[in-house]
Amino acid sequence: YEIWSVKGRMGKFEIREEKMEKIIKEENPFGYKPVGKLLASMAIPAVVANLVNALYNIVDQIFIGQGVGYLGNAATNIAFPITTICLAIGLMMGIGSAANFNLELGRKNIDRAREVAGTAAGTLVIIGILLWITILIFLKPMMVSFGATEKILDYAIEYTGITSFGVPFLLFSIGANPLVRADGSPKYSMMAIVVGAILNTVLDPVFMFVFNMGIAGATWATVISEIVSALLLVYYFTRFKTVKFQMKDFIPKLEFVKVIVSLGIASFIFQFSTTIIQITTNNLLKKYGSMSVYGSDIPIAVAGIVAKINVIFIAIVIGIVQGGQPIFGYNYGAKNYRRVRETMKVLLKVTLVLSTVTFIIFQSFPVQIISLFGSGSKLYFEFAVKYMRVFLMFIFINGIQISASTFFPSIGKPVKGVIISLTKQIIVLLPLLIIFPRIFGVDGIMYATPVTDFISFIVAVLFLINEFKKMPRE
Repeated sequence: YEIWSVKGRMGKFEIREEKMEKIIKEENPFGYKPVGKLLASMAIPAVVANLVNALYNIVDQIFIGQGVGYLGNAATNIAFPITTICLAIGLMMGIGSAANFNLELGRKNIDRAREVAGTAAGTLVIIGILLWITILIFLKPMMVSFGATEKILDYAIEYTGITSFGVPFLLFSIGANPLVRADGSPKYSMMAIVVGAILNTVLDPVFMFVFNMGIAGATWATVISEIVSALLLVYYFTRFKTVKFQMKDFIPKLEFVKVIVSLGIASFIFQFSTTIIQITTNNLLKKYGSMSVYGSDIPIAVAGIVAKINVIFIAIVIGIVQGGQPIFGYNYGAKNYRRVRETMKVLLKVTLVLSTVTFIIFQSFPVQIISLFGSGSKLYFEFAVKYMRVFLMFIFINGIQISASTFFPSIGKPVKGVIISLTKQIIVLLPLLIIFPRIFGVDGIMYATPVTDFISFIVAVLFLINEFKKMPRE
């Protein structure tokens, strides 16, 4: 476009306002809006949506703890790897497709952007159905392998068996949310999750205490809520703003599945390795807990509660990072590196402040927080307070690692994100989980996490410094 004209001998410039307005209207807001306001507008709804999504399990655990007791909480911990598997697959498809969607929009490849989003949606539906069937077939051996004791097993089977019916809807919700945000509608993605969470909070006490359904009542409340959230997101695909879908777009295409997986693999590895860590931790708590004064059931119940508390923090940070993801992707694709740098600076400042505030809260009020999930013996609270404070010791620097592992896939460099994720979960934490309990007993399981957090923080910082040194200034 010709933006300006020269008038008179003095060479005065006059901006043609109508031309400028046309350019701004046709330009994607990711490319020109002030970074601070843009990140806030994208991140706040994402934080709310992720936080509310995390509260699904936490609300269940609070009501189950109050109504059933700590064995019920232990059962939800045994079942929790199913949720993290859904997170692993859903975030891989969602973040991978959203990153590619924004990169293609930045490159003005509208058709490819549409096909990527359609492929992601179709693939999520197929994987969700297959996962649901697999859980039903292998339910009991799965719960035993996840670390269920004799006292916990029946609760775990009942809880997970019902939860499995909501897996296809949960998976679609997790994967579709980043796409809706990438389309520039973060408030809608937030609304879809919030509606489901409110419904879950209302139905939980009704099913459990009015209809006396026990742990099954809390689980059915969750399933119904997940269905409602997923249907709201399905509806959004009929009104996408940047692209218009046809039915054929939702038939998965291998070419685009490969691209999505390559950009989302870091998120998958982080979450799936979390699943491996959860299963390993439960079995180690079962083994070394039986050798301690606490027994096996108390450590398993406490570890589940603290993991859910940690999920609150992770949900907030991931929401902030997901708010920055489309800004990173679009501007990197458009070679606007100045905005990429500016966005990262703002992102790191915000995550550091929030991480520090979260650390202070978790370290100052462990008894009050643990008490929300029900009562227990003196030994129960003794172990719970110690476990929470040690496990979350370095939470104030964890936001940097999460930001880095998501940033690299956003700019089309997933391998670096994979390395950061693998360092935290598999390369460092898994060996420490096996070694430390041999030295420190059941306490060694909690010591492994802060050591890993510090090492992964160093790795993430080095990767970010190196990347921005190589990135062009303009």
